[in-house]
Amino acid sequence: MSELTKNVAPVEGFDWDAYENGDVQTNVSREELTKKYDDTLNVVKDKDVVIGKVISMNKREVVVNVGYKSDGIVSMNEFRYNPDLKIGDEVEVYIESQEDKKGQLILSHKKARAARSWDCVNEALENDKVITGYIKCRTKGGMIVDVFGIEAFLPGSQIDVKPIRDYDVFVGKTMEFKVVKINHEFKNVVVSHKALIEAELEQQKKDIISKLEKGQVLEGTVKNITSYGVFIDLGGVDGLIHITDLSWGRVTHPEEIVSLDQKLNVVILDFDDDKKRIALGLKQLTPHPWDALDPNLKVGDKVKGKVVVMADYGAFVEIAPGVEGLIHVSEMSWSQHLRSAQDFMKVGDEVEAVVLTLDREERKMSLGIKQLKPDPWDTIDTDYAVGTKHTAKVRNFTNFGVFVEIAEGVDGLIHISDLSWTKKIKHPSEFTQIGADIEVQVLEIDKENRRLSLGHKQLEDNPWDVFENIFTVDSIHEGTIIEMMDKGAVIALPYGVEGFATPKHLVKEDKSMAKVDEKLPFKVIEFNKDSKRIILSHSRIFEDAQKAANGEETEEKKDTRKKKSSKKAEPIIAVEKATLGDIEELAALKNQLDANEKK
Repeated sequence: MSELTKNVAPVEGFDWDAYENGDVQTNVSREELTKKYDDTLNVVKDKDVVIGKVISMNKREVVVNVGYKSDGIVSMNEFRYNPDLKIGDEVEVYIESQEDKKGQLILSHKKARAARSWDCVNEALENDKVITGYIKCRTKGGMIVDVFGIEAFLPGSQIDVKPIRDYDVFVGKTMEFKVVKINHEFKNVVVSHKALIEAELEQQKKDIISKLEKGQVLEGTVKNITSYGVFIDLGGVDGLIHITDLSWGRVTHPEEIVSLDQKLNVVILDFDDDKKRIALGLKQLTPHPWDALDPNLKVGDKVKGKVVVMADYGAFVEIAPGVEGLIHVSEMSWSQHLRSAQDFMKVGDEVEAVVLTLDREERKMSLGIKQLKPDPWDTIDTDYAVGTKHTAKVRNFTNFGVFVEIAEGVDGLIHISDLSWTKKIKHPSEFTQIGADIEVQVLEIDKENRRLSLGHKQLEDNPWDVFENIFTVDSIHEGTIIEMMDKGAVIALPYGVEGFATPKHLVKEDKSMAKVDEKLPFKVIEFNKDSKRIILSHSRIFEDAQKAANGEETEEKKDTRKKKSSKKAEPIIAVEKATLGDIEELAALKNQLDANEKK
């Protein structure tokens, strides 16, 4: 018989009938067995906070063993603040229910943390303890952080030691913090991440400051950009690169040279006694462009460049990065008229110029563009010879004449006496206006002072040659008083000529005084062609007529007798004397004067 089939003695006292019926009974009662089993388990109560151990986890749930007859399940969301959670870690859990409908133990890690949160927060503040928190979302002025289940406030200024430009990148991150303030009344908690690194940076800052030296080259990071310069983080110490120290060339805004968070080498230019204000330089790390300027460049050479800065007095032209020359406004045109540089060019224009001065030691250069054209005064004697006629533009007035420009750089003066043969002009504005064109004739050339004497009336024949035969002494003409003065009146005569009468010659036959705009006959008592002067009298007409009627000698007869003229005095006539030739000349002159008036 094999061992498998050998007889085995039955257990004494075993109730086989009861076993067959499913009712196994031993000497120990069911109650005793149940009690012994229960004693092996932890005693848990609803609403208690206990310590459990993580026995498994997935993306949604964490299974925690608290020593109870069943394990509890906690949502993974409650552990967002602790991304390093792993199996075997002990965690605090809150007993929400010992059994749900499925007999499952219901736990909450979030409520367990909240139950002890204020104790933990106060302990962290008192002991300057570092805690871990989960950044939930953005809010006005900062972030909301989950700390021990409490929503704490993280100000934007306390996130980092450097300014934060994008808050959103921190949402969802777990970081370390220090509790910096608790308001028990309003249950508010303020935390800081910046405080954790400030102590370390402060020591680092002291080490850097103690080693600072002028001329030292350090690596830094662009921290902030302003219109006047760039702030550089040297590792806890900030320095400023002024806009003028960014580049040897012109810089409109620092953003043209650097960008935020860019790493670059800088040189220490200066600092104050406390080394709190540190001046840095970037351009000083590269050779000065003047040192690389073409050694063969000399005065008289032509260069090309770009206008970088405009001023009323001139333009700065960059002929190479960092190498500029000034074109003074006086070197932009041969014209001597005062003008603004903006009339000739603007920023961004590409220009060609001639080097006028060059000082390599002082790193200064002056340029000119008018030198690219010939000086018109070099050929003034042939181009604008005396007697030649030209069209000029009125540029300016003075009390004594009109300044005009015939061509760029060729200026001249028309004296007020050379504007008209006939009109008594008190100011040039009565005759022309600034900006108007005017025909001129060259009268004289002053090459040394670069000025021409010009005339306008010389373009016409002198009408006084004809007037000499028309406005003879004793002739009578119709005239209109156009102006009254203390010394007399100005009278407009035919053909655009003017005469003058003293007050005693303005007395009318009824003893009243002639007035402005009054039209009266006037007798010529003096004619001077050289000084272009005609003296008139209205009262002489009826005075002489009365003397003649009384047989008295008239003023004209007295003058004739005194001069002992051999020629018999002609009888006084009350009409104008003129020959046929005079009339023809007068008609032509009148047409010419009328045409000038229309102009």
